[in-house]
Amino acid sequence: MNYHALDDYALIRLVQREDAAALSELYDRYGGLVFSLARQIVGDTASAEEITQDVFIRVWEKARSYDDTRAKVSTWLTRIARNRSIDMLRHRRARADFQVTGWEDMPSGITTEESNPETMTLHALRRQQVQKALRQLPDTQRQVLFLAYFYGMTQQEIADYLNQPLGTVKTRIRLGMQKLRTLLAEESP
Repeated sequence: MNYHALDDYALIRLVQREDAAALSELYDRYGGLVFSLARQIVGDTASAEEITQDVFIRVWEKARSYDDTRAKVSTWLTRIARNRSIDMLRHRRARADFQVTGWEDMPSGITTEESNPETMTLHALRRQQVQKALRQLPDTQRQVLFLAYFYGMTQQEIADYLNQPLGTVKTRIRLGMQKLRTLLAEESP
């Protein structure tokens, strides 16, 4: 079969039937476009190569989901590449942000123009109480609270980042907050 002569839609239909030569032809046609787009978004060649490979693996796995009434093949491929590139950037940002490994590493005091030694001491004591209470939480609850409150991640972003179900993340946050509330109430004078 002369794959070069086939249009994009015919190639996708063949990929849907697990025709590897059809996927190879799609790669020859659009691999450069996908790579260029990924390189432009992520800014480095190695990541762009990884994204390009991921895009065509995804095409192989998800060819049945392609709908020619919604987009041309090239549009579909560039959308997959764009989404994968953005995912990689988010993953990098989350990894870089997560270099702070614990609550203890966060900035220590709240200072205002009106801060005086008494206020600063009260803030320091309260911070110590919070840190002590946090150490009593299970690691899983402490981790989701850290991501939510210091990195501003939504529950869905935390679920994606940790590769956990959204319901699990919501439960861990709720239980962690309840336990913190109880522990801090016990510490209050």
